[in-house]
Amino acid sequence: MAVIRQQDFIDSIEDSLQFISYYHPLDYIKAVEKAYNKEESQAAKDAMAQILINSRMSAEGKRPLCQDTGIVTCFVKIGMGVQWDKTDLTVQQMVDEGTRRAYNNKDNPLRASIVADPAGARKNTKDNTPAVVHIDTVPGEGIEVMIAAKGGGSENKSKMVMLNPNDSIADWVVKTLPTMGAGWCPPGMLGIGIGGTAEKSAVLAKESLMDPVDIQELMDIGAETTEEKLRLEIFKKVNDLGIGAQGLGGLTTVVDIKIKSLPTHAASLPVTMIPNCAATRHAHFHLDGSGAAEFTPPDLNDWPEVTWEVSKDTRRVNLDDVKKDDIQEWKVGETVLLSGKMLTGRDAAHKRIQTMLDNGEGLPDGVDLTDRFIYYVGPVDAVGDEVVGPAGPTTATRMDKFTDLMLEQTGLIGMIGKAERGPATVNSIAKHKAVYLMAVGGAAYLVSKAIKKSRVVAFEDLGMEAIYEFEVKDMPVTVAVDSTGANAHETGPAIWKVKIQEANATA
Repeated sequence: MAVIRQQDFIDSIEDSLQFISYYHPLDYIKAVEKAYNKEESQAAKDAMAQILINSRMSAEGKRPLCQDTGIVTCFVKIGMGVQWDKTDLTVQQMVDEGTRRAYNNKDNPLRASIVADPAGARKNTKDNTPAVVHIDTVPGEGIEVMIAAKGGGSENKSKMVMLNPNDSIADWVVKTLPTMGAGWCPPGMLGIGIGGTAEKSAVLAKESLMDPVDIQELMDIGAETTEEKLRLEIFKKVNDLGIGAQGLGGLTTVVDIKIKSLPTHAASLPVTMIPNCAATRHAHFHLDGSGAAEFTPPDLNDWPEVTWEVSKDTRRVNLDDVKKDDIQEWKVGETVLLSGKMLTGRDAAHKRIQTMLDNGEGLPDGVDLTDRFIYYVGPVDAVGDEVVGPAGPTTATRMDKFTDLMLEQTGLIGMIGKAERGPATVNSIAKHKAVYLMAVGGAAYLVSKAIKKSRVVAFEDLGMEAIYEFEVKDMPVTVAVDSTGANAHETGPAIWKVKIQEANATA
């Protein structure tokens, strides 16, 4: 009978979460490299270049791939023959203790994103606990753990449906995916859970994302089972949509489709789809009583040598001098390098500003948004001589409800975030002759290197959701919505969907 030490389990959880915060799985990197090499859309190719460069930088610097270091999801399969050396902590408590230590690591602190009282005060727990833990008992005398750190941007795009038994799952995926926007940071993977009951299909979908990227191998040997055939069908149909990297239009939207299924009721067909983003983070380990798990760093020689350079014609902007008249010249799809000072703000800061304005209080002291840009970001804490930790963009659509107010009452002229804006927000941007710029999601460490100074200017109690002032140098962004309302997240995928259809017709 195996005796598993409680401390070994906790240490393994801690070490695995640190490990996956800065090391991409190599299978994902190879899949993105392949997609990058065949990509014909320049916007999508540039986005993937930044993702690959960011991955290498994070691995070398041992700093998070993404500022959203995720909610911890842990599948623990415990052998029936396992005995613990101590029984004072539950498995949930042990996972939480490992999570707490990992996220409070002084050398590589990870962003605490978990809030308690989700329907009320939404107060940050400060240590990213509790984790979401799924426990199962299996034959044997060891423990298998599959652990992931899942970003909110991709988790928020999860979809669940109760189909009729003879409905097409592939058709539902193809119909649903475009409604999810690009906030899940493609190129990534789709995990699909089929069967069981409603809640079990969601667990199956999440667990499927723990499997390795192997769609190319499946193509090479050919599909045999129903699930394998469905994977290939959905893979082709989704990529034929032309959504592309970061939703800008291109050949690759997903690098794999994963499916897990269970028997279900004769009258039911529960299906859940959960996307994994460009910051795919997961690890597997086993414990057999011989000690804590060991995690071997990957060989960085296996990472592709990718460079990303802006053209000599790229627009360079000094944010300290820019005025509303200047941004009228910027055109959708254009690359812009930003230098100068910008303010940051996410959900909680926008909500407070709205309350203050509604109460006639004006903006908080130290916050002047006249002719300024706001960056939707919640950075990781800095370490050592860093100005700021990884600081990539958060999903911009969450700020849509505040945008008209901000443009109408604060003097704001531009916003920077991740993915698309909703139709009403695009109309508001055009109405106020403002602009929305997109930074690449999944390139947080790379983006942070453009930030030369950082200070909190308001709402310090909100932690990572406080308002910062960043001073940046040559921060790369794309004009996603220009002052006329032209929208890259509509035009790009539409163009590439037609191009793919035409290529398929002549193939």
